[in-house]
Amino acid sequence: MTHLDITPEAGQEQTPLTWQEGDMPYSTAFGDHFYCRTDGRLECGHVFLAGNGLPERWRDSAAFRIGELGFGTGLNACETWRQWKRERSADASLHFVSFELYPMQAADIDRALSRWPEIDEERKSLVGRWPSEPSGQVDIDLDDQTRLTVFCGDALVQLQASSLVFDAWYLDGFAPSRNSAMWSPELMQNVHDHTCPGGSFATYAAAGFVRRNLQAAGFAVDRRPGFAGKREMLSGVRAIV
Repeated sequence: MTHLDITPEAGQEQTPLTWQEGDMPYSTAFGDHFYCRTDGRLECGHVFLAGNGLPERWRDSAAFRIGELGFGTGLNACETWRQWKRERSADASLHFVSFELYPMQAADIDRALSRWPEIDEERKSLVGRWPSEPSGQVDIDLDDQTRLTVFCGDALVQLQASSLVFDAWYLDGFAPSRNSAMWSPELMQNVHDHTCPGGSFATYAAAGFVRRNLQAAGFAVDRRPGFAGKREMLSGVRAIV
């Protein structure tokens, strides 16, 4: 039987969520789970890391910046940080930048990520540094080679105002059918325009309009096998001119 536990809202910017199956967060705003119910951590490795050619690309880069649409529970950030620590050189740096409309509370992040002992160290470090009322721009030095920035608010507005350029993107908004604004032509164009030449993206999404919006923005888009039996996912690159 599914257990449903409603988390009371503390303010307008708190994530509207419920809990299913004990520690599985579910967005009541978008009617979708925050990560793959099979195994969100493994999905991160398959879709976002491998889809962007990571960790291999880190070995040839002194400074690498990842952009993410949808910080959610921080799962992708923690799993990326875990793998980054295993692969990085002594003088390399990683900047992980995410855009999140409804930042979660630290206790909710802790609860959601506690199911993966593989990222216990990263989870505890993130939760310990997470602000009690996340808003605006959250900046956290995870360690002396890794920085996390979370822009709280509308992703399109935040990205349009940003001068940051990214080497890779994790497009991890809620399902396109539930949150079409996160996959709009305008946002995909801004993602492209804030990607360095030769930079990449990856996403679990494979909807036709998502693929067309990414292509129209200027990305070369490939279909790849999806995670856990899902037929397809998308990845691609910005051309080097």
